[in-house]
Amino acid sequence: MHVIGIENDGTGYRREPEGDDGFGSDGRRTDGPVAPLGRFRAPDDSGGARVAVDIDGPHAALVVGKRGAGKTHTLAVLAEGVAAADGLAPVVIDPMGVLSGLAVDSGTIHRRPRVRPDAVPPSAWPALLDLDPAGAVGSLVWRAVAESSAPAVAAAREYVADADAARATRRAADAHLALATEWDAFDPDGIAPRALATGEPTVLDCSGLPLAAAGAVCAAVARGLYDARVAGTIERLPWLFVDEAHAFFDGVAGDALATLLTRGRTPGVSLACATQRPAALPPVAVSQADLLVAHRLHSRADIDALAAARPLAVTDDLAGRLPTGVGEALVVDDASESATTVRVRERRTPDAGASPRASDRGRDGTDGESCGRDRQVPDE
Repeated sequence: MHVIGIENDGTGYRREPEGDDGFGSDGRRTDGPVAPLGRFRAPDDSGGARVAVDIDGPHAALVVGKRGAGKTHTLAVLAEGVAAADGLAPVVIDPMGVLSGLAVDSGTIHRRPRVRPDAVPPSAWPALLDLDPAGAVGSLVWRAVAESSAPAVAAAREYVADADAARATRRAADAHLALATEWDAFDPDGIAPRALATGEPTVLDCSGLPLAAAGAVCAAVARGLYDARVAGTIERLPWLFVDEAHAFFDGVAGDALATLLTRGRTPGVSLACATQRPAALPPVAVSQADLLVAHRLHSRADIDALAAARPLAVTDDLAGRLPTGVGEALVVDDASESATTVRVRERRTPDAGASPRASDRGRDGTDGESCGRDRQVPDE
């Protein structure tokens, strides 16, 4: 079995342990957990050797691909592997409401997740509410969140009502905080990092939240997992999976996600992002990823964004090396500085992300028999 991201012997192949203790002759671990990804695509288009991703240590993974190419499927496959391993804690930010199947058999699904207001830094609240932090209204909101008597939006509104500020400023600040209340994404008893790091999959379904509120949830979770690992209050190593990541990097979650990319390895926090628009990501999101899984892309800007930040081994004719079939991906491994084509395996958990088809409906519009087409991604 070929293991992507493994650094113990430089070959990329998982060696069998030489003793009962699971260690090789060089003293390095050889039997650590892996997440099955699929199989190599052989030159004759058949399935080759099995491929898995090393999950024994922390990683920064980026899954890209145009709409319908299989990027969300691949993200779910990686999450399944993490969920099956001991010592890890998979947490999924699901902005489209299609990844709940990961937690159907075991785990927790939060349909409208709520976080503590103070889990988002006070300095980020003006941007969260689309305010200028240097303006009168934005600075008042900043102070209200930072200095209010309790970690609640209602307490921040009380602070604004009593603030020494112009009446128009207070009214505008209160209106923006009232909007945050309507999102129903904040709660003084919101989700804590310890509740996320149980070992079972936790899916945060943000599909019912406005984008800004979903960004606040993502920021709070990313920052909370990082801080909890630094403080030693959770023992499991978290993996944060973020679908449609370009939308979150562009909002209040951007700084927290960048922290996981640049400093997450030391406390053991992994980040796996999926996006159909790699060109919309900040350069750090592409350059810091040690594992890239690239499905088909058509946009030259997206292809150029990947080529500009990847090892020299894959910058030549990257567009020509990207696969064209659904479920196929070019996997770039920084550990071995290699790029290979893989057919991603089928999911083991229910997939709610498949596009509906007219051929799957009966004449009356209800569920009918399919036409027999195999639309599943090839198994491992």
